[in-house]
Amino acid sequence: MKKNGTAMVVAAQPEAVEAGAAVLRAGGNAVDAAIACGLVAGVVDPQMCGIAGFGNLQVYLPEQGIHRCIDFHAKSPLATSADQWADIIIGETRDGFGFVLEGNVNDVGYQSIATPGSLKAYFEAQTTWGVKDWSEIVLPAIGWAERGFAVRPHVAGWWAEGATMGRADNVERLRQSATGREIYFRSDGSLKRVGDRVANPDMAKTLRLIAAEGADVFYTGELASRIAEDIEAHGGLLNDRDLAEYETTHNQPIQTSYRGLDVATNHPPGGGVMVLEMLNILEHFDLTSMGHNSVEYVRTVTEAMKRATSDKDSFVGDPSHFDVPLDLLISKNHAEEHAGKIRAGERASVERMTYESRDTTHVCVVDQDGNAASMTHSLGMPSGVITDGLGFMYNGCMAVFDPRPGNADSLAPGKSRFSSLCPTMVFNGDELNYVIGAPGGTQIAMGVTQVLLNSIDFDMNMLEAVSAPRVSGTSDAIDVSNGVPWMVTEALEEEGYEVIRSPRTHDFAWVHGIRVTGEGLDGGADPAADGVVQAL
Repeated sequence: MKKNGTAMVVAAQPEAVEAGAAVLRAGGNAVDAAIACGLVAGVVDPQMCGIAGFGNLQVYLPEQGIHRCIDFHAKSPLATSADQWADIIIGETRDGFGFVLEGNVNDVGYQSIATPGSLKAYFEAQTTWGVKDWSEIVLPAIGWAERGFAVRPHVAGWWAEGATMGRADNVERLRQSATGREIYFRSDGSLKRVGDRVANPDMAKTLRLIAAEGADVFYTGELASRIAEDIEAHGGLLNDRDLAEYETTHNQPIQTSYRGLDVATNHPPGGGVMVLEMLNILEHFDLTSMGHNSVEYVRTVTEAMKRATSDKDSFVGDPSHFDVPLDLLISKNHAEEHAGKIRAGERASVERMTYESRDTTHVCVVDQDGNAASMTHSLGMPSGVITDGLGFMYNGCMAVFDPRPGNADSLAPGKSRFSSLCPTMVFNGDELNYVIGAPGGTQIAMGVTQVLLNSIDFDMNMLEAVSAPRVSGTSDAIDVSNGVPWMVTEALEEEGYEVIRSPRTHDFAWVHGIRVTGEGLDGGADPAADGVVQAL
């Protein structure tokens, strides 16, 4: 499929988009571009993602008959025990998401680090499906680490956000390591601001080693030894065996149909199951006739969200540790039952169980030959830890596990936690229509679903679709962005709904996507972030 000779890269960082576009211009394919983009994002958005993080990648290569996902969720260290933190629980976070432990040991520092999968997945994908040399794909990230990047508003906004929900303060995460104190702060000790430059020569050295030796150097080689030695010396659980035995999971995407289109997304422990379930439910309603963000539309969509959230809380976890009834959750019959209850006026009740950070990013690519890649990758809530001399920050994925033994999300050795990330593609028969995904923690599936509704049901182009005000239903309340009309929320409140209005005009995930039409490609980068679209 060749659309007017065009290709497109969309991501949350202009520097990363430029790297992906440059790879395409140099003859690389969509996978090459996505991985180059992802590596640069780890340099210029270093608390959102990186080589010590996790995520999921969906790849579509039609001429080769390939349509696959690589799941690379972080896994709890093998030395993890279910009761290791049971006696230091202070309580749940103030909004009911997650747990606060004495010293925030699950949230920041060496004990918060889970075994990372990002670099392994990057390397596997690029060397299996890419057409360029691995070292060439890493080169743009090396350049940005060496010369430095200018702090963008979205980066500075996260740094300055402060402690939320009982978690450790973001500035303290940046101060956690000697490297962090050196590169993220001015000489007077104050946090760097928008426009200040951040160079990371240690990360450049690490990336040069990775460019030369591949991912093995991180998991079994020189870097693995330095990582394990540092973490063990500071009381963390991750060791060289965790790194050496880490494996990604390759599988076919899970799928459903919506309005005659085929929707493909990722398996649990990712959030694709929620997207499919919500679309299956909403297919039973004439959303177009309701009107976009009307009272009836918001009520219907958020009720579907609440039901998918309840099902997720009850039934979705790491399939290697928990029996996920996937066929039931994405079945049309299950959706029809939910739709009937919504139509009858029944209101769902959701008990919030877990917290997910918003510290994630996404890249979408379609190349000149119709190949596509959609990748969401993250550090979770970053640990703040940077091993001296290595430059990169580790994930903080241990923070999301339940420290109370005996529950679905409880700690266990080698376990991955649920994540809402859901890189998604939509097809009309054999033709690719959409490549889409988002960062945004718990709200990712909600954002991706709404953007698909915006474009499929309301015929918005991708920029319009990602820019339209969104809503969310992940609790008993209805959350709305500040762009939703007050007359709509007032009517819902009169009907007895609790409505929580965000101060942000654009909220509930930062969705990025590409739409493929007969006229070519159109893309959208969520206006709530710093992202851009670049067409070739």
